[in-house]
Amino acid sequence: MRTLPALILLAIAAPAFAGPDDFTTGPVIEDFGPAAAVPGAAPIPGDVRFRVAFDAVDDADELNRTLVSAARFLNMNGKAGVGPERIDLAVVIHGGAVMDVLDKEAHAARKDGADNPNAPLVAALRERGVRVIVCGQTAAYRGVAADDLLPGVEMDLSAMTAHARLQQDGFTLNPF
Repeated sequence: MRTLPALILLAIAAPAFAGPDDFTTGPVIEDFGPAAAVPGAAPIPGDVRFRVAFDAVDDADELNRTLVSAARFLNMNGKAGVGPERIDLAVVIHGGAVMDVLDKEAHAARKDGADNPNAPLVAALRERGVRVIVCGQTAAYRGVAADDLLPGVEMDLSAMTAHARLQQDGFTLNPF
């Protein structure tokens, strides 16, 4: 069996992958949601309309991964030419993640005086029209009142109810 010389093998183009430096924030959410442009990706039709719901359940003492994913969704699609006016997002919050959408006083009372690192991210998402919806059952269980939530964060009867309503409004559930 004949083998190709190593030089020829090196000359065969390998796909170029993005490295860590290729992930940047913006163009929709400037300080959160780093994403990379993907040359050669399937084009997104100019008339596409995304209506996507995310589900957040885990509490974090840092940025909530699901809230970051919502910002990343806006940014990566923005880099691909989809304007934010063609993207409707909602994040349904339940379980421990309710701690990540508490206002300054409520968060500090439950987290040993710590500031909520998610407050600027939630504000940025809300500025872009992203709905953030708290499960009322979680809130009741954890003693969280509607006025304990960050500005613009909504309360629904339950996460199940919120997801059912969003599905009826044409939202798909993002599994990531």
